[in-house]
Amino acid sequence: MLMAYAMFEGARAMMAPARLAADITRYSLNIPGNPMAYSPYARSVAAGCEMFERATRRYGKPAFGLDATVVDGRRVPVTERVVWERPFCRVIGFDRGFLQPPAAPQPKLLIVAPMSGHYATLLRGTVEAMLPDHAVFITDWTDARMVPLLAGRFDLDTYIDYLQDMFRALGPDLHVMAVCQPAVPVAAAVALMEARNDPAVPVSMTLMGGPVDTRRSPTAVNCLAQERGQAWFERNTISLVPPVFPGALRRVYPGFLQLYGFMAMNLDRHVTAHSDMFDHLVTGDGDSAEKHRDFYDEYLAVMDLTAEYYLQTVETVFVDHALPRGLMRHRGEPVDLAAIRRCAILAVEGENDDISGVGQTKAALDLTPNLPDARKAYHLQEKVGHYGVFNGSRFRAVIAPRIAAFVREMAAQPAARIPHLRSVG
Repeated sequence: MLMAYAMFEGARAMMAPARLAADITRYSLNIPGNPMAYSPYARSVAAGCEMFERATRRYGKPAFGLDATVVDGRRVPVTERVVWERPFCRVIGFDRGFLQPPAAPQPKLLIVAPMSGHYATLLRGTVEAMLPDHAVFITDWTDARMVPLLAGRFDLDTYIDYLQDMFRALGPDLHVMAVCQPAVPVAAAVALMEARNDPAVPVSMTLMGGPVDTRRSPTAVNCLAQERGQAWFERNTISLVPPVFPGALRRVYPGFLQLYGFMAMNLDRHVTAHSDMFDHLVTGDGDSAEKHRDFYDEYLAVMDLTAEYYLQTVETVFVDHALPRGLMRHRGEPVDLAAIRRCAILAVEGENDDISGVGQTKAALDLTPNLPDARKAYHLQEKVGHYGVFNGSRFRAVIAPRIAAFVREMAAQPAARIPHLRSVG
């Protein structure tokens, strides 16, 4: 399996001439001055060429493309700024234009994007929905194939170290939102800081569709990890980055393998979507074709994960259930959620989530007995799946306002005002 990545890149390189020929053919058949461009045959050939080119291209990292938002009823420009950076991640801040007169201060919100194959831009809609009422930051994880070996390892322990550094850099009045996979490392980072009485502990954390305890309502993804175990994933998913990338010879879980896994979960839907795309191109339905392009330009853009991070996460979260069982350790230090006594928690779940089943995120509320009930909240969103927990119409209409209200309430009662309880353990 170690050479699978090199073989994949070799096959992609061999397809380059055919991909270029298909693109040239498509372009020539779509020129308005070409008399053949309007024939059904030409449209079918052009559509086939575009489908071939899209199926064989490499999709680059998308842009957030958030140029403006509305604050206090006024439209203001938005610009991106890097506020924190390490080899495997940077934090992007979304600066909103100055208001005259100045708007009232708004809570700082760090969105921790999932490091599970797709880029942080998958949360574009999440950022957009939170921008009007928050000073928003987001973790922009780096594609592992672009990080040289000299930068060192990146595992789950490093991930937690990064989070604590971010909290200190952006705090102390910080609110955190963990979308899916980061729920476990975010909760662990907060627990470790709470145990040390760190003044930079976030005021609140919102955990959204995260696998805190995958023993509850286990999904097909959870069952696969439990049945196969870490050793199987190491044998069948880990490969070496080819020499053509800066991270040459780094052991990774390649993005293309992750993508195949994503698509296999809903293969019929993807086949139908591409068949419909071909029909849209042939019939000249440009709007529908553009929607398909926008979705798959994002969906097919994937990044590599370091092998050590991926395998440690599989073992810790999905096989051993170390956090809910009280067995998780960070660089030898025990991680005990009972240490959390100041950072408020909102758990958000989707009724039809097939990745993190109902109850898996809510488990965080049960594992924090020393956190006052007034600083705990739960929201189960009906009729949404995993993606709908953090994006889409119901997220914008129901979930985002619920999160904003929770953040405002907790900001009015900052953690510093909550009496310190006796240390746990």
